[in-house]
Amino acid sequence: MSAYLFEQLAFVRGQTVKALQDVSEAQAAAVPAGFRNSVLWQAGHIYFVQERFAFSAQGREAEIPEGFAAWFAPGSSPATWADRPPALAELTEMLRDQTKRIVDTWDGRLHEGAPKPYTTSTGITLTATDAFLNFTLYHEGMHFQAIKMYKGLLAKA
Repeated sequence: MSAYLFEQLAFVRGQTVKALQDVSEAQAAAVPAGFRNSVLWQAGHIYFVQERFAFSAQGREAEIPEGFAAWFAPGSSPATWADRPPALAELTEMLRDQTKRIVDTWDGRLHEGAPKPYTTSTGITLTATDAFLNFTLYHEGMHFQAIKMYKGLLAKA
């Protein structure tokens, strides 16, 4: 089961990284009309949440750089950013590296219980590492779709 979950994480992340490849920094920063976030926010939010679910929620040290919570936590928005977030190229590299760190940390240990159960905004209670990581597939898929939609909207603008 662990190999399959890790394959799924790598596949989904590969699709996200691929979707970001042809986005310019200006496009990444643009917020499409009628929306509150940008492609850059979507990418940073995917990284931030995955880091929290794969590491912080498991009692492990997460690699969340200073400023990431203000830029990319749930409920945040580029409209409230007080300083400049990382460039899309930097976020893309972080996304590429994250999956390997997850596999290196959790291979053979996916069924370990989390120090504290967590109930998502969708009402699912997560209690073990594999459940947290499985949920991130759903989460990343939602934001991957937003990236694709934003790219389409920005191309028409």
